[in-house]
Amino acid sequence: MRFDILTIFPEFFASPLDEGIIRRARAAGKVAIAVHDIRAYATDRHATTDDRPFGGGEGMVMKPEPLAAAIRAARAEDPAARVIYMGPHGRTYDQRMAEELAGESHLVLLCGRYEGIDERIRRHFVDEEISIGDYILTGGELAAMVVVDSVVRLLPGVLGCPESAARETFTSGLLKHPQYTRPRVFEGMAVPEVLLSGDHRAVAEWRFVESVRRTVRLRPDLLRRYAFSPAEIRLLQRHGVWGEVAAVAGV
Repeated sequence: MRFDILTIFPEFFASPLDEGIIRRARAAGKVAIAVHDIRAYATDRHATTDDRPFGGGEGMVMKPEPLAAAIRAARAEDPAARVIYMGPHGRTYDQRMAEELAGESHLVLLCGRYEGIDERIRRHFVDEEISIGDYILTGGELAAMVVVDSVVRLLPGVLGCPESAARETFTSGLLKHPQYTRPRVFEGMAVPEVLLSGDHRAVAEWRFVESVRRTVRLRPDLLRRYAFSPAEIRLLQRHGVWGEVAAVAGV
């Protein structure tokens, strides 16, 4: 998979792209990531990438000429590359979207700044706009890094444990169960006995029930989209959890 990131602050990505899982994925050839300075595509001697908005108003707007040139250059060898603008008007990013993007072969991520980009670029050069949440950042770089990080870890062979991506929070539709490690007792707090029992079925049932309990407490909205099987319902009833789940989920 290939990412091309278009930004006026390319140095922003130096450390995040050279650490941890992303660094290993790049070194192993699982993903190629290139960062392009939009200023390099400006046509004046000051490398200007923004200007005052027509009609007046606050702030500056990113100019269309360098943006168009940068996008065209990123797509030169792959006209079908999907161009995504990181902006507040787009679909709210979630795990399902990360899984969708992980199926692409080439993504071009455009990082906006100031009051955003010229509307002609949004309408005619961008395939999709993505927002990572209902708040405002100083630029799209952080948002682009969120997309890169969440997508790269889903690519085949990137995670050391392939099952991790399939069993984590949001992938299953529920929050993940509590996790414990050594020591067995820490400051008087012991690890639940079931996790030490060696009974894999009992452990799996405990983890599912605790996952549901955590979701009820912290993200009840997720339960409205989760389809419980008859066996799961019986398990939750046996542990006295189903009544609360049914009340929250409206089932």
